[in-house]
Amino acid sequence: MADDDILYSPDSSDTGRPESDGSDAPQLRPQSLMLAFFGNHVLEEGDLCVYSGSIIDVLGRVGVGEHAVRSTLTRMANRGLLRRRREGRRMYFGLTPQVTRVLEDGRTRIWKQGAVDDDWDGTWTQLAFSLPDSWKRQRHDLRSRLAWSGFGALYSGLWIAPGDVDVSAVVAELGLTDHVKIFHARADAATDIGLMIRDTWDLGSIAARYVTFDKRWAAHLDAGAADDPIGIRLRLVSEWLGTIRADPRLPAQHLPPDWPARAAQLTFRRIAQQTEAPALRMARELLDTVPPR
Repeated sequence: MADDDILYSPDSSDTGRPESDGSDAPQLRPQSLMLAFFGNHVLEEGDLCVYSGSIIDVLGRVGVGEHAVRSTLTRMANRGLLRRRREGRRMYFGLTPQVTRVLEDGRTRIWKQGAVDDDWDGTWTQLAFSLPDSWKRQRHDLRSRLAWSGFGALYSGLWIAPGDVDVSAVVAELGLTDHVKIFHARADAATDIGLMIRDTWDLGSIAARYVTFDKRWAAHLDAGAADDPIGIRLRLVSEWLGTIRADPRLPAQHLPPDWPARAAQLTFRRIAQQTEAPALRMARELLDTVPPR
């Protein structure tokens, strides 16, 4: 299963949706919110298992009903994405190695890399592949993983990403090593890099996501942590990860001077800083946790 499929792909069995709050907030999948919860309050706090009732409480703050939470927990556990631990009549849930890897990758994208690449060294990673026509699922998985890793389709079977991107492990995990060739190169002086970027990636769509995020969340800056920092932070991180997922961190020098990722990232980080300490305090009060066995 591709890591970005875990986070974002449609799931026909996912019938629960956060209830609308009457605003223009995007409706996030319960599984995406669930993973943001574990990323905020388990990955960062150590290897813990959390009581299902505590998870129901927190996700209820962002509009996910109890039935949707329980069905999402069950489904994720059955798929090996969460592990169960029973204590008396209570069921606790913790991370599996697969989801830990996904969350650590998301943490790097959010907190370490950032949304703006001011330090591009002029290199590109190129990946060429040729798969049998019948391998539709393998092709979908490869393209999904490449997109998550910052690649765009220069041509049908030739994908590129800015910088030195190590995707050998991704290719090996999908069992496609024999069908893929990876190169690291620089563009010739005759290549119009700006035009190549515009032809390969939908800059308008990427920019619109940042503008929408910034406009919506800027209204929270004066409100600070408000009355529900744990709920605000959960939705903030979920929406931001969904926003940057579509952005390959293209070199800033080849993007429009008013590229909106910079302003949106500033808004995200300011609200994240405002909510970090109060959300942590609230989590310690609300969450019933046990150490793993």
